[in-house]
Amino acid sequence: MFRIWAKIFKDNRMLKDTVICDDSDDTRTHKVFHALDEICYQFDLGKPMWLDVTVQDFKKHSKARFTADNFVEQIAFDFLEIQVIEED
Repeated sequence: MFRIWAKIFKDNRMLKDTVICDDSDDTRTHKVFHALDEICYQFDLGKPMWLDVTVQDFKKHSKARFTADNFVEQIAFDFLEIQVIEED
């Protein structure tokens, strides 16, 4: 089981969260991208860009924050955070 927890924060308060589960045999990278697609669909967001800093943080901590710099359109929150909470 592969699970990612996604949270949206504004003013240090969590506004929304969701957990995405993936039981497929895909690679970890594909699971992360599929989960991020599902998160954006559930939260009605455009897909954020993976900046170099975001990729480095995710590789190091299995956690990434997407701020306004990662999105093309304006966002009504401070950041979207994703975190791997369970891996096979």
